[in-house]
Amino acid sequence: MTVSSWRLKIQHRTGFTYAGKVDSSYNEARMSPRNETRQAVLDARVEVWPTARTYRYEDYWGTIVTAFDVHSAHESLQVTATATVETLPAGDLLPSTGGVGWEELATPANVDRWHELLLPTPRTAIDEELTELAESVRADHPTPHAAAMALCELIRAEMKYEAGATGVQTDAVQSWRQRKGVCQDISHLVVGLLRAMGTPARYVSGYLHPNPEAAVGETVVGQSHAWVEWWVGRWTAFDPTNGVPVGERHVVVGRGREYADVPPLKGVYSGPPNTGQGVEVSLTRLR
Repeated sequence: MTVSSWRLKIQHRTGFTYAGKVDSSYNEARMSPRNETRQAVLDARVEVWPTARTYRYEDYWGTIVTAFDVHSAHESLQVTATATVETLPAGDLLPSTGGVGWEELATPANVDRWHELLLPTPRTAIDEELTELAESVRADHPTPHAAAMALCELIRAEMKYEAGATGVQTDAVQSWRQRKGVCQDISHLVVGLLRAMGTPARYVSGYLHPNPEAAVGETVVGQSHAWVEWWVGRWTAFDPTNGVPVGERHVVVGRGREYADVPPLKGVYSGPPNTGQGVEVSLTRLR
């Protein structure tokens, strides 16, 4: 059997501009893809302007962090992450009867093991209406995996994807009430509902090539993307925004409880106000 892998080049530029000269800044970038089962990182680098010494480490959640301090006066900060990654197609999803059952998922050992991924967070907390929705989906399905798949289908049917409809601080309840949002909002909503059903769930950040039939060598404008993973005896990755399993078009950068655990760039600085953040992502299929 031949496995059709993709080779993708990703370039992600982001940074801040300020209303004057900043004396110093202390920053963390989470923009480097991970080496793992379904993706191999062939090359990755992070470049910073103004020039600064960088150092890399893995954070608590396993995301690669490039940390750097800038101590020369600057009116803007630019970070460019470039990577070449080989990705595999989506594996087979579990059948609706697959994975652990509701009783096994609720055992003290599993609840303790995944405790942090069962708790609500500021962006994934849900209200009474959504709790009732989670309970009804759970009641209608024999296994946690079947319920998770049904939940993704339901949210995709109810939520309209609309760029600019929300901001990075929008939470699951806000996006649900307006029935629109971006991949971040849809993922936060699904994660919150999964946790309310008692299913451990995590938020995944990365990149998505927008074209399943992408031509080799063509560079397209992309963006950061978000999807979800749930644990039912094994981790299952699914993209609820697009209604597809995570496959060769997806590149994982980080995982956590929600967006706050995996922001592409964050930091603190001493100086005048921040006047804006720019983001440019380009994706090229090399093979």
